[in-house]
Amino acid sequence: MKYWAILFGVFFIGVGSAFGATNDEVFAHAQNAYQSKNVKALTEDVKQLTEQNYLLAPYADYWLMLITLSNSDKDLVKEFLYRYPDYPFTDRVRVEWLKSLGKRQDWDSFFEELPNLKREDIAVNCYALEGRARKGDVLALTEGKVLWMTSAEQPMNCEALFDLMQASKVLTQDDVWARFRIVMQDGKMPLAKAIAERDATVVKAELKLIDLVYKNPQVVLEKKSIPFKSHLGRALNLYAIDKLAKSQLDTGLNAWAKYMPQFEADEQVYMWGRLAMRAARRHDVNALSLYSKVKNSDLDPDELAWKVRTALLDKNWNLVLATIGDMDLQQQDEQVWRYWKARAYKEQGAISKANAILVLLAREHTYYGLLAEEELGEVLSAPLMNYVPSEAEVTAVQNQPAIARALELQRLDMRWESRVEWAWATKDYDDRQLIAAAELAMRQSWYDVAINTAEKTKFIHNFVLRYPVPYRETVQNFSKENGLDEAWVYGLTRQESRFVSYAKSGVGASGLMQVMPATAAWIAKKTGFIDYHQSMIHQTDTNIKLGTYYLRYTLDLMSGQAAMATAAYNAGPGNAKHWAPKKSMEGAIYAETIPVSETRQYVQKVMANACFYSHQLGTKALSIKQRLGIIVGDGSQEVAADDDN
Repeated sequence: MKYWAILFGVFFIGVGSAFGATNDEVFAHAQNAYQSKNVKALTEDVKQLTEQNYLLAPYADYWLMLITLSNSDKDLVKEFLYRYPDYPFTDRVRVEWLKSLGKRQDWDSFFEELPNLKREDIAVNCYALEGRARKGDVLALTEGKVLWMTSAEQPMNCEALFDLMQASKVLTQDDVWARFRIVMQDGKMPLAKAIAERDATVVKAELKLIDLVYKNPQVVLEKKSIPFKSHLGRALNLYAIDKLAKSQLDTGLNAWAKYMPQFEADEQVYMWGRLAMRAARRHDVNALSLYSKVKNSDLDPDELAWKVRTALLDKNWNLVLATIGDMDLQQQDEQVWRYWKARAYKEQGAISKANAILVLLAREHTYYGLLAEEELGEVLSAPLMNYVPSEAEVTAVQNQPAIARALELQRLDMRWESRVEWAWATKDYDDRQLIAAAELAMRQSWYDVAINTAEKTKFIHNFVLRYPVPYRETVQNFSKENGLDEAWVYGLTRQESRFVSYAKSGVGASGLMQVMPATAAWIAKKTGFIDYHQSMIHQTDTNIKLGTYYLRYTLDLMSGQAAMATAAYNAGPGNAKHWAPKKSMEGAIYAETIPVSETRQYVQKVMANACFYSHQLGTKALSIKQRLGIIVGDGSQEVAADDDN
C-alpha cells in the first residue's frame, strides 16, 4: 500500500499540472506531503497552489514552514511571519520559532520577536522568564512561582527555569513540597516523583513509596509502612489520610486524630482544610466544626467555596458573607459568589446592598443572572430583545478573507482548522458583527459555531441564534411522546452537544443527546427497537428517541424532580440518588452543593437553557426557581463520596 502511495506521489508531482489536477486534489496531496514530511513534494504543491491563487494556498505554505523551521534562517522565518499577519497559523509558527530561539539561548532575537506573540504559551513564558533572569532581571525568577505552583505537567524547557529558581533559593523546599501535595491530589504519580527529586534529602529508592501509597493508602496507614521523619514521608501520609477520608470520612478522621502530632504546624493546617472540604462535599454535619480548626486565610479557593456551600446548607447567612469576604478579589468577582453574597444580604434584610449586586448581575444572561433577575422581581422583567442583522451585514462578514477561508476549510471537512480560522476572524468583532457572523454560521448549519459566536456579545444580543431549535419536529414529537417539557429537552441537548450530531465524549457518549452505547442498547431492547445497531446512535431521529426516553426514565426515578433528573442524566441515577439531600431545600442550594463540579455546572446550565428556550418556543414560561423546584429530602445521613479531587 505504501509503495502505491509513493508511486502516486511521484507521478502526481511530475504530471499533476499537465493533467489538470484540481486545487482540491493538489491541496489534498499537499496535506499528505506534510504528514510524510516530503519537503520536495510539498514545495511543488505550494508553488502550484500559489500560482493558481487558491484561497488555502497559504496553509500549504504554512505546512512547509513547519517542517523546515528547524533549518530555516532568521530572515526566512521573519519574512514568513510578516507575509501572513492575519492568519491564525502565524502565531503557531511564531511560538515554534520562539521556542527554537529560546532553546539556542539567542535571547536578543527571542525578545525582539516576543512582543509580536498574540497568544499565551507556557513553554514560551518559561523561556521568557529564563531569558530575563540570564540577562540580569532579578524579578523574573519570582514571577516563575506562578508557573511552578500548579498540578499541570509543564513543558520540559520549564525545568531550566525551575533549576535557576531553586539555585537562587526563590524556589524553596516548602514550595517543592507544596506542589508535591497538589500533584498527588491529582494522581499524577510520575510528576510527583520528579518534584520529590528536587529535594536533595530524598533517596531515589524512596520514590517507590509514592506508588505504594497511591495503590492502597489505607494499608499504608494501618501497617505504618512510611515513617514520618522526612518531608516525603509526611507528605505521603497526608495523601493517604486525605484519600481515605474521601471514601471513608470517619476512618480518615480517626487516622488524622491518631497521627496528627507527627506532622508540622503548616502540614496540620493543610490537612484540616482538606478534611473540612471532604466533609463539606459529603454534606456531613461536622463540616463546619472541621472548618473552625483553620483560618479562612489558610484555605485554598476550593476549600473556601465549599465552606460557603456548607453555610448555605445550614442557612448560616452570616458565615456565607464572612467567608465570601475572605476570598481574594478575583474569586469574589465570580458570578456564583456575587449572587450568594447578594442573597445573604437579602436574607439579613440589607435590601439595598443586595440589589446593588443583583441589578448588575441580572444583566448577565446566565444561570446566576436569571436567579438575580428573579430576586429583583419585576424590576428588570422584559421580553428578550433580538437584534436581527441585515443581509448587507451578513454579506460583509461573509466577504471577509478569514471567514471565506473558514468556509472553505469546512467544505473540505477540516473541522478543527475551520473553527480556529472562524474564532480568529471574529475575535475583534463588535456585537453587530458577531450576530451577523452567527447568522452566517447558522445558515451553514454550524449550530455550535453559531451559538459560540452569538454568546460573545456584550450589549446587543440575539437569543434566537444563542438558542437555536434545529430538528424541531423530531424534538417536539419525542418530547410529547415521553411527556417531557420541550424547552428542557432542548436545554439539555444544547448543553450536551450544541447540536453537533457527530459529537462524542471522552467516555463514549454519542450524538445530539450524548447517549452512552450501553444505555442506548438497553433502551432499544426495552422499547422493542428490533433493528437497532450501535452505528445508529448518531442518527438524529434515533438519538433523540433514545435520549428523551432516558430523560423520562431519570425523571421518574427522581420522583418528578427535574433538577435531580438532570443530574442523573449527566452522572447516572445512582449518583444522583446518593446526592439527594437529607432535608428539603430550595433547588438553587441543591444545585450549588452537588459534590461533582461537572454535574453541578451541567445542572445549572441546563436549567438556565430551559428558561431561555421557553421564551423561544412559546411554551409554558417557568422561572429558574420554578424549574429548580424544592428538592425533597430523603433523611439520609450523608451524600456519597465525590469524584472531584
